[in-house]
Amino acid sequence: MRSVFKRRNVPADVADEVIERFTDVGLIDDASFAQALAESRSKHSLRGRTRIRQELQAKGVEREIADEVLAELDPEQEREAALQLAQRRLRSMARLETQVARRRLAGVLARRGFSGSIVSSVLAEVFSADPVEFSTGDQ
Repeated sequence: MRSVFKRRNVPADVADEVIERFTDVGLIDDASFAQALAESRSKHSLRGRTRIRQELQAKGVEREIADEVLAELDPEQEREAALQLAQRRLRSMARLETQVARRRLAGVLARRGFSGSIVSSVLAEVFSADPVEFSTGDQ
């Protein structure tokens, strides 16, 4: 809100007073905002902790509040979101070679903020479900 007030040339003392009043009546609550944003991004936008942390910081949420909110996210729910995203994206990569699809899918998951361990776990699951045919050349 401070940046909005600043862009609109609201005097600093007036901005402080308004922000203080909004906070007192419960209109500004960083913890509630951070909780709602984290849940929304995790469940509906299929984003990982790293990406959610970046968004919270960009919105001006203090690091301590962001850490508390992110600690409450269920790791299994985060993995399920990554798996759901991977399965959805894999359909559009059906004609690609396995290694190319794997590399692209890893990039998608990493850009969405999922950790390396989740990315590798999800890739292993997704690509083990899709059998790969091997040929010895003796046919």
